[in-house]
Amino acid sequence: MIYELSPSGSGWREQTVHDFQCGSDGGYSASPLLLASSGDLYGASLGENGGNGTVFGLTPSGGGWLYALPFNLPTGGPDNSGLVMDAAGNLYGTATNANGGPGSVFELTPSDGAWIYTDLHDFNGGSIPTKILIDSHGDLFGAASPGGAHNEGIVWEITP
Repeated sequence: MIYELSPSGSGWREQTVHDFQCGSDGGYSASPLLLASSGDLYGASLGENGGNGTVFGLTPSGGGWLYALPFNLPTGGPDNSGLVMDAAGNLYGTATNANGGPGSVFELTPSDGAWIYTDLHDFNGGSIPTKILIDSHGDLFGAASPGGAHNEGIVWEITP
């Protein structure tokens, strides 16, 4: 479930924004929400019963939020590290393979009301990527484990 807390008198008011139904909307919220400069929120959810995940968006509307499902991921589910956005509005995230294989780094590019998925990198050897960071030049950074010369993990960078 995604909820909103608003100040109310001397306390707080809780409002459900979206309750995942474990169907086409995804199964379980899997990441922190990303606040875009537009005021929209983006997040990722795990797929139903361990299936492929989703990336979703929430747009402020009339004092509430509109839920949209910009993209169903083609393989695996997003990890819990969240998404990042570059200055052009492209979303980046990391995902694990639904079949227990290595993870990947992906990009979602907005295009005419839809999103274009690009697989930027597939890790080998069962490496599962974690937190993704982006710098002011659009370079992506993160870590993955296991992997590397001694199978203790790697630090990676992807440049545009």
